[in-house]
This record gives sequence, structure tokens and C-alpha cells, in this order.
Amino acid sequence: MPATSRSYASYVAVGDSFTEGMCDDLLPDGHYRGWADRVASALAGEHPDGEFRYANLAVRGKLIGQIHDEQLAPAAAMGAELVTLAGGLNDVLRPGCDIDRVERLLGRCATDLRASGATVVLFTSTDPTRRMAGGARLLPTILRMKAFVQELGAREGIAVVDLFSAPCFDDRRLWAEDRLHLSPEGHRRVAEGVLEALGRPAAFDWRAPLPPVAPPGRAERLRADARWLGTHLGPWIGRRLTGRSSGDGRPPKRAELLPYS
Repeated sequence: MPATSRSYASYVAVGDSFTEGMCDDLLPDGHYRGWADRVASALAGEHPDGEFRYANLAVRGKLIGQIHDEQLAPAAAMGAELVTLAGGLNDVLRPGCDIDRVERLLGRCATDLRASGATVVLFTSTDPTRRMAGGARLLPTILRMKAFVQELGAREGIAVVDLFSAPCFDDRRLWAEDRLHLSPEGHRRVAEGVLEALGRPAAFDWRAPLPPVAPPGRAERLRADARWLGTHLGPWIGRRLTGRSSGDGRPPKRAELLPYS
């Protein structure tokens, strides 16, 4: 259910590359900004006293089991008033995904974080079928996850940002060149969706389609596909075959709940 509008003095973001902010604008410290930082910035603006605190424990490539084992306890211990939780899509992208286990662990994370006193925000996945090759294969599992997340969202203190039902995410301009992570415009829209779920008045319609543009020509599409295959898909497959992850050995970008301005 939508969260009742209230002031939040502390916020912890939990998840994988989606929440880490991959492919948004780079910050001076070399980290990506991301929608969670954008949400933190907006909430910090409601606290001119400088008392707002923010942590981002998300690390790219993490599976739901790793999010549960590595991020859940630290996030709950921080006692933040608000927690965003996104995870499970990396599992769904892998062949042989154990969706029962994904739902069990995601549900446990949401329940434990809610028990810590936090308002919890969850997300449905976007619909991959109209922009991603092979997306139809993933759709049944993504629809099952969507239904599960919406069931969790019916509980008091848990809100859901429904990205699946926002057709603007069919537009490739909301996605980075790797076709897996959001572009800066995509991050801006997700941040607005979170703020709306928290009861903030809309600054713009984050679901609205982008202005139409002429589609790329065949030669441009072929060049883009070849670049994607060599630069992004090939290395991704290589990591899967060798059991490696892009997040191996990478610490969270904001591991402590500290003042944010």
C-alpha cells in the first residue's frame, strides 16, 4: 500500500546494481549517482537542519542470497526510518533460477526490515519483452515476481513502485548502452516513482513517454548491436561461465549511515 506521507530522517538503500546506481552520472568520488542518491537528496532537502542520514549498501551483481546474507543484518541494525529493497532480478536472469527460493529470501528481507521499524519500499521489474532479446523467456518468472511483490505491498508499512506497468520503460532512451542498467533519465524517473510512493507531490509524470524521435536506421542498429555484443554481452556471459561477478570484492559506496547533504 502507498506509504503515508511523513518526514524521514534516515534512509538505507539495499540491493544490487539497480540500487547502486549503475550507468547514472558519475559523482566526483567516482561512484555512480543513481536513483537512490536522488531520493536521498530530495529527502535531505526536507531537513535544513542537516540531520538527514543516508547509507547505500547495494553492490552490483549481487544475487538475492547475497543481499540477504550481506546487507540485511547491517541495514536492520542501522534502524533507519526508510529502507528501499530491490533484488532477485540477477537470479531471474540466470538459467535454472529457483524462484521459490528468490521469493522466500526477498520476503524474509522485507519482513525483517519492516520489523526493524522501517517503512519499506519494494519494486516490480520492468517488462523486458519489448526491448530485450530473449525477454519473452523471462516474462513468466517476472510476472510471478510482480505478483509476489504486490502481495508484500499490501502489508502495512510496505510500498511498491510498479515499474512493470510504466510503458515509458519500453523506450531504450531510459536504458544505458548495456541495455541492462538505467540511463540518467531512467534513474530520474525511478527516483520520482519512489518519492511518489512516499506520498510526495509529483514534480512530473514519471510514467509519461518521452517525446517521439525518428527510429535509428538499419546500419546504426547493426553497429549498436555489434558494440553491445562485444562490449557488454560477451563479458557478461564470460563472468557467468567462470562463476565471477562484477561486484566481487567491491564494497558498498556508502556503508555507514552518515549525514547527507
